[in-house]
Amino acid sequence: MRFRDQDIVFATGAHGQSKGQNFEIPTANPTNYFHVISNSADLPRLSIDGKLFLPASNDRKRNGKLPLVMVVPGSLGVAASHVKHAETVVTDGFAAFVLDSFGARNVTSTVANQTQFSFAASAYDVLAAWQVLAERPDIDASRIGAQGHSRGGSAVLTAATRRFADAVVGAGAGFRSVLAAYPWSGHQFLDPSVDETEIRVVMGDADEWCSPMQVQGHCQAIRLSGGRATMRLIGGAQHSFDRGTGIENVADASVSPAAPTAYIDNDGAFIHPLTGVADSKLVDRDLMVYGLKSGYGRKGAKIGSRDGDAEVFKTEMLAFWRRTLG
Repeated sequence: MRFRDQDIVFATGAHGQSKGQNFEIPTANPTNYFHVISNSADLPRLSIDGKLFLPASNDRKRNGKLPLVMVVPGSLGVAASHVKHAETVVTDGFAAFVLDSFGARNVTSTVANQTQFSFAASAYDVLAAWQVLAERPDIDASRIGAQGHSRGGSAVLTAATRRFADAVVGAGAGFRSVLAAYPWSGHQFLDPSVDETEIRVVMGDADEWCSPMQVQGHCQAIRLSGGRATMRLIGGAQHSFDRGTGIENVADASVSPAAPTAYIDNDGAFIHPLTGVADSKLVDRDLMVYGLKSGYGRKGAKIGSRDGDAEVFKTEMLAFWRRTLG
């Protein structure tokens, strides 16, 4: 069942209930980042959807408007943990929007094949959702944050990168802050500037899907460009350590955490790791096939939580949103 067809109601304690409202998001299906930045006239269009949850409390309102946290799932689509995170922030007085990039594309999982739609499309979805939510009279456009998990973490980092965001929502517009949980940083812009958007990454050092070192390098590049980016590395934590479910091996997962970073030129073209040449025709699949042929790829990777991991993430999440969105 698609996420939009599920009837989800949060119990918000003394404040009552919050029922999810479906919203359509006009977005696009770019083939790569170049398609967005330098050739947007022929972007294939489609609509995706998500659910908006509003708190009963008005404690965080300013001038009658609420701050909002957008939750962006990873390669398995919307999971119970993402809905739980949304419920947690709503109970704390924030509005929340859970984005579903998969349902409208008839994709159930990208675990075995991340090229069913591009990483550029994932980031475009996040910014397209920001545009819709920022226009709501009850939402404070200056206090919208994006929280992405795994592939969703990659999407929110790209959505915060000005080279990409400027092409979609215009100069200076976009997220106040971004929380990326165990993201993949295999695609990085040569110019990683995020301007005023504050970046926070939370990741486990036992992650078998994504490289902590690659993400550390990404955060450092953002800092060197003048941005604010910090990372918390959690000892022994696996990928998706916030799920609250036991650790298991996902046998069909196709991963290559040790593959070289694919950098992106200012016009959005990938720079091939072997040639050092930017090519606007390169797409995600080209770089992933290169990684596999070079021996970096493997099947199977662990996912899940140890005792206490999910609570660690909850504490980190709430502290970040309270500080950056108020």
